[in-house]
Amino acid sequence: MRIIFILFIAIFSHASMKQNMFNLYQNKKYEDVCTMGFNNFNRYKSDEEFVSLYAFACLNSDYIDRLSIPTAILKFSKESRANAAYFSVILMQKKLLYHALVDSYDLSSLKLPTTDYVLSKVFDLYTKLGIHEKRAFYLFEDEKNKNLTYKLYLVNDEKLHKMVIEEYYDTITLKRHVYW
Repeated sequence: MRIIFILFIAIFSHASMKQNMFNLYQNKKYEDVCTMGFNNFNRYKSDEEFVSLYAFACLNSDYIDRLSIPTAILKFSKESRANAAYFSVILMQKKLLYHALVDSYDLSSLKLPTTDYVLSKVFDLYTKLGIHEKRAFYLFEDEKNKNLTYKLYLVNDEKLHKMVIEEYYDTITLKRHVYW
């Protein structure tokens, strides 16, 4: 009887953890969900719904480097594989864009899949520049919404550079994304 009770508590705890994370996600508390998922990842890494929820929360809170492990784990269902492909494209674009900005790597010859995520949009706009002189910052106009613009630049830290994307609607700052 004690084993059944412990099993019931473990199942209920898992269900309530996922439900709590989902509720927070729906309320756009992405950083909280990412942190909860990170802190409980080893316990629930075999639950692909949990892993996907965690990864989307980390994506929406700009913790893109946390997508690498979910990308490797998500493989047992069609939806999970689609999520893994989506995350891997964004992670690759982040790494390549960072490489281009820091090391002047030419991205113009690359033809990659893309997503609707802001980093993907900026990556696509940057690659369309072709070979160019390095700039202090880049301004891009959204191809679908002329009121949206993106400013891309590097911030030099003591140990590493940080890549920054600022989203603007007309002149109003919507969000600032910082990646390294």
